[in-house]
Amino acid sequence: MPGSEYAAYEAARPYFDLVRGALGALVDGEHFFDAVSDDVVYEVLYDFPGWPRVVRGRADLMARFAGYGDNIRLQSADKLITHKTDDGRVVVIEYEVNGTILATGVKYNNRFASIIRIEDRKIAHWRDYMDSLAAWNALTAPAR
Repeated sequence: MPGSEYAAYEAARPYFDLVRGALGALVDGEHFFDAVSDDVVYEVLYDFPGWPRVVRGRADLMARFAGYGDNIRLQSADKLITHKTDDGRVVVIEYEVNGTILATGVKYNNRFASIIRIEDRKIAHWRDYMDSLAAWNALTAPAR
């Protein structure tokens, strides 16, 4: 990813790679953002400071993720479980991300479940659930 149009998203690369691998041949495009439709709806069903509950459109989603690396750097995304339903038009993925909160050096480990609807070989809708307490604990922990 370095040197590419997605170099600004390097800190979240493990997440993007995991998602892109989970969706495989169901979507077109090499990178996560290539596989997202221009009018995607990306919902998070939790409150996270600085992140809206609904992001509309690929451009806005890219803008939201652009600042991710200013706060968190992921070392890995793993423990993937993929559930394909509705002839592959809906995919549910469960996974974990592991990283570091840059401001404090505190480890960040979280679990997610995402429900992804695919239309015309692109991600059209994303609904995300996470362990909010894990995020809160990492973001409010004293610096190491």
